[in-house]
Amino acid sequence: MSRPHVVILGSGFGGLFLAKSLRKEDVDITLIAMTPQHLFQPLLYQVATGILSEGEVAPATREILSSQKNVTVLQGLVEDIDTETKTVVWRNHNDYHRTPYDILAVATGVGQSYFGNGQFASFAPGLKTIDDALELRARIFNAFELAEIETDPSRIEQLLTFVVVGAGPTGVEMAGQIRELSSHTLKGEFRTIDPTKARVILVDGAPLPLPSFGEKLGNRTKKALTKLGVEFRGNTLVTNVDGDSVTIKNVNGDLETIPTSCKVWAAGVQASELGQVLAQQTGVELDRAGRVKVNPDLTVSRHKDIFVIGDLMSMEGVPGVAQGAIQSARFVGKKIKQQLRGQPSKDEAFRYFDKGSMATIARFKAVVSMGKLQFDGFTAWLAWCFLHLLYITGFKARVSTLIHWMVSFLSRARPERAATNQQMVARLALEHLGKGASGRLVAGEDPQG
Repeated sequence: MSRPHVVILGSGFGGLFLAKSLRKEDVDITLIAMTPQHLFQPLLYQVATGILSEGEVAPATREILSSQKNVTVLQGLVEDIDTETKTVVWRNHNDYHRTPYDILAVATGVGQSYFGNGQFASFAPGLKTIDDALELRARIFNAFELAEIETDPSRIEQLLTFVVVGAGPTGVEMAGQIRELSSHTLKGEFRTIDPTKARVILVDGAPLPLPSFGEKLGNRTKKALTKLGVEFRGNTLVTNVDGDSVTIKNVNGDLETIPTSCKVWAAGVQASELGQVLAQQTGVELDRAGRVKVNPDLTVSRHKDIFVIGDLMSMEGVPGVAQGAIQSARFVGKKIKQQLRGQPSKDEAFRYFDKGSMATIARFKAVVSMGKLQFDGFTAWLAWCFLHLLYITGFKARVSTLIHWMVSFLSRARPERAATNQQMVARLALEHLGKGASGRLVAGEDPQG
């Protein structure tokens, strides 16, 4: 008799922790993910700004689970879930496969949302994948390189203006690191430009950065960013993004166009397309971001054999952070164990325990919010470092990350500055072929070709 088959979709915190929770069970597990690595997304901004390499935040999933003999790892894009035949349909390139399941766990997370303005993506990449981080690294460092050989003062100013959209943790961390990069790391390396004069503008619709951290820490974060040299524009919305600029609108309705070549989009999330697939197959409701409204036990609609965990699930009081994915994965792991062992169901409803939120602002500066306990500064930064080291997967990655942090934070150097010139060459080729009378790329064109 064959063993029960658990299929897990996604290799993020939810998928990985669920697979690990079943390591001692008499069950076959198949983990299917679009990428071959487990991504530690909270540190992607450090890849984008040259502190860490991609390998340190994205170890291979196969390597992590290599000693767990009841797991098979497959790389592919899931396109459908047939609930009638209990089969997952996925493909690798043009080869289609069907994988049957007894229990299915969907943990495919969320991507970047441009709030209906998908054309912005070409000009302002998000920061959700390794590809995003490497693309942004190339754009950031290439902006300084292009400014060094530019003779037009207005063009130099445009190249040395960086706009970050969204002042949540990712946006704040990204803006702070670009500012530190220009003020310290690159200082003295160029001959015709002064990198310290680069502008970093952080834009958000809320009045203060880190709105989920409360007014007290929001004000402290704004003060720290201002001292660092970041220009914060609160109560401000982005109305347009193109290859050469960002147009913003303040609370009074005044429009301002900021000439800038490098933009980062860190505002809003959109669920993976599997949320729509589950809605079509099971009738489950989705929230405005496309996340699945789960039952209290994290199952879907009337399907007790399908669980949704991590960022893809929509449940009141559960934020889209790593802890939500980890805790939901462990909860579902217990539920599956009970099913496999024929035990009466326990812990019927998932309860999220909020362990707090953290964000770095700059070197030796961070903010921490843990219930009524809120603090910032060096102590918060140390707490941030410790917690993030704790959740990095693998001893080698932890040691390597610690070494890179010591180099970066003590000397202000950036050990990971390598970037290919493919992105810059593609943009220059497109500009040569596609400039209109205004000399600007037409909004909606892809600067990557």
